[in-house]
Amino acid sequence: MPSITIKDMPEKLLERLRKRASEDKRSMNREVIHLLDRALARETVQTAKELRSREVDRQVQVWRSLAGRWDSDLDTAEEIAGIYAARRQGRDVDL
Repeated sequence: MPSITIKDMPEKLLERLRKRASEDKRSMNREVIHLLDRALARETVQTAKELRSREVDRQVQVWRSLAGRWDSDLDTAEEIAGIYAARRQGRDVDL
């Protein structure tokens, strides 16, 4: 299995790592792997949140660009009634 060497680690950081490893009953090596794994997993979650946020922003931008562009000879109430009348019932869902 591959390995790495960490050089120039600050003494205070090393002491915190030793303390954490001891509290978690892990070797220093296992603790470093555990912490790196957690940090990178959080990064993946953050990236996914950022992607969703950008998608939401893009959708809002599209909706705003469409706002006020509906062209109809009917008044609002008639238009809404027509939309509802055209909807299909859909399937029954057993909750």
